[in-house]
Amino acid sequence: MTEYTDAEWLRDRMRTILDFYYPACVDEEHGGFVAQLDADTGDVYDPDSKHLVAAARFTRNFALASEVLGEVKWREAAERGVEFLHKRFRDAERGGYHWLLEGTTPVESRRICYGHAFVVLAYARAADAGVSNAGKYLDETWALMDDRFFEADQGLYRSAFDADWAEAEPYRGQNANMHACEAALVAYEVTNEQHYLDRAETVADRLCRDLSTDDGRIWEHYAADWTPDFDYNREDPAHQFRPWGYQPGHHIEWAKLLSVLDRHLDKPWPGKRAPDLFETALDGWDDERGGFYYSLDEDDDPVVDDKYSWEVAEAIGAAAALAERTGDDWYGEWYDRFWEYALETMVAPTGGWYERVSPENDPYPAGDGPEVEPGYHPIGACYESLRSVGE
Repeated sequence: MTEYTDAEWLRDRMRTILDFYYPACVDEEHGGFVAQLDADTGDVYDPDSKHLVAAARFTRNFALASEVLGEVKWREAAERGVEFLHKRFRDAERGGYHWLLEGTTPVESRRICYGHAFVVLAYARAADAGVSNAGKYLDETWALMDDRFFEADQGLYRSAFDADWAEAEPYRGQNANMHACEAALVAYEVTNEQHYLDRAETVADRLCRDLSTDDGRIWEHYAADWTPDFDYNREDPAHQFRPWGYQPGHHIEWAKLLSVLDRHLDKPWPGKRAPDLFETALDGWDDERGGFYYSLDEDDDPVVDDKYSWEVAEAIGAAAALAERTGDDWYGEWYDRFWEYALETMVAPTGGWYERVSPENDPYPAGDGPEVEPGYHPIGACYESLRSVGE
């Protein structure tokens, strides 16, 4: 490995991403944070839209920065995030968290497991940073996830309910479960409470072994009984949260999560399965121009050939974790390659990361809807690199 393992370099990369968002992201009018910043200019292009996932990810980012960088302003920002999540996104009457706000007004109140998983993760990181009441809110949100979303007979989570919790959506998805596993792992590392690790193992085992295809790949979409639905969103392959096709980014994200699980679990299977998933993900790497295609079909041909920054960020973390777990220099070589591609292609002049680029690696202009990625994945890449290979 090269300079990308230098601890101060990694902390500087984290600072650069944080400084792109903060303090421009602070919403002085409504509270909380605004995620809609143009990566090229740093300008806020939508000051009112607030997505639950972005709010939780901001909170986690600042709590993590408090731990890694040790500056008081980051803990204070995490406190602001916790307050807004609990005061504005939480529905005190019906329980659970709204999906979308306009300012402070709920405009979409379906109860989405994916979003609640990030709330758990945000509270866990905030509790670790010493934010008041974050540990209490973590316990409350985990209990709600357990009561409403978790299907004990399946060992997995439902995807969504309506706002009154009256009806569960029949769709089931691996993405929400992957992030529930991630949240459980973080909660375990923060609290050392065994039930979090047990849940992370259960979910990971079901998706990465029990439900994987004959060739070891992980499918995204399922019916209510957890049988694969290979036609779901076939006509909408670029869907923001539920795209059709195999996602290289999710395979490599699972490789990272299993490597983290391997640190804590006295069983061999996560350490054996993680390298397989890493190699499967590389089927989606563009050998000529770099970057991961967003999705592949059954024959590993690109379906959506745009490249998203979250994919290579997760790949950096996975390569770092696997390098630490295995001692194999091959992962270090990929780690350097991923960083080189990210720095050349995904990092804007402002220090923010583009959401996606074309197959030719040209960035797309900022969108016009509520954003969900306020530097969450690249900050996670820096953090995993620091604790796995940082020197």
